[in-house]
Amino acid sequence: MEDNHSYYVSRLYGPSEPRNRELWVDVAKANQSQVKVHRILSNTHRQASRVVLSFDFPFYGHPLRQITIATGGFIFMGDVIHRMLTATQYVAPLMANFNPGYSDNSTVAYFDNGTVFVVQWDHVYLQGREDRGSFTFQAALHQDGRIVFGYKEYFRIFESRRRTIFEYHRVELDPSKITSTSAVEFTPLPTCLQHRSCDACMSSDLTFNCSWCHVLQRCSSGFDRYRQEWLAYSCAQEAEGRTCADFQDEDSFSSSPDSSSSPFDGDLTTTSSSLFIDSLTTEDDTKLNPYAGGDGLQNNLSPKTKGPPVHLGTIVGIVLAVFLVAAIILAGIYINGHPTSNAALFFLERRPHHWPAMKFRNHPNHSTYTEVEPSGHEKEGFVEAEQC
Repeated sequence: MEDNHSYYVSRLYGPSEPRNRELWVDVAKANQSQVKVHRILSNTHRQASRVVLSFDFPFYGHPLRQITIATGGFIFMGDVIHRMLTATQYVAPLMANFNPGYSDNSTVAYFDNGTVFVVQWDHVYLQGREDRGSFTFQAALHQDGRIVFGYKEYFRIFESRRRTIFEYHRVELDPSKITSTSAVEFTPLPTCLQHRSCDACMSSDLTFNCSWCHVLQRCSSGFDRYRQEWLAYSCAQEAEGRTCADFQDEDSFSSSPDSSSSPFDGDLTTTSSSLFIDSLTTEDDTKLNPYAGGDGLQNNLSPKTKGPPVHLGTIVGIVLAVFLVAAIILAGIYINGHPTSNAALFFLERRPHHWPAMKFRNHPNHSTYTEVEPSGHEKEGFVEAEQC
């Protein structure tokens, strides 16, 4: 069965179709040096862990190198970990309240061979409904942008959420057509972002309304992860009624290399450019600060546009840094010489061991994540969640 969407074409393969067996990745027979059973995810409930891919995975045309695996049967594809992982930017073969910590046979493992990244939830049970049996399924992210869902052990969960790819666009599957030993393959369709020149963008015959932003040197419909930049540079207004020849004429009449009609110079960071999706109102009305983190846009300006350095500020900064380093050294010497002092005990009790974590809290209508002290030793950063 095939279904066409704006960004992907989905195909469902039943148990008797040969393509179904071809799409399933047998992790047990794969090169075990490329397979990792995640210790934290395999022994806990409501947790998620960040993992770096060995290749760029194009998601809606955007290359991703980092994803977040969750015990709940989904992969978070966003750049920024926030309180509503289950509301935006995810790929979910089967999103439900799974608890891998219930059974020693339950594992969450991933496999990366450089061309495909596979996450497998193996023999996982539903929290509070363990008598229904276990589930085994996987999600595969291919280097060419294809997404494959494979189901080895499956039965219907009427209250579970099955939205798969969603935010400015979503793909929904009919759960009644999913069975054990079935598979779903999502093949990406061309997008505006693939065009690298003005001529290719303006002559595009895609169903999207592609426009060329000369300042950003980018082709877009204006509705993607880079929307924040698109609006900041007034790209929609810039492209109205203009041709590529008009842009070339402007370049030839530029007064100097340093002049620019854009409000900012230089490329924005990946974090800033991805905030259109994250700043949309999600199911719980959560919004993120588009410029959180202290890295303002001026930090990405070229040296020529930043202006002359402030010598007084530099001197003050150096003096403060020297005092800070001296204070830390003196404090270390004191604590080392007085291990039973109040200060030494204070730092001993609060010494950092782990990555920062997030705690999951349930509310009547939605779920949120808040920062807590972690309790695991996993190498990757992770998100901890528990039922409240």
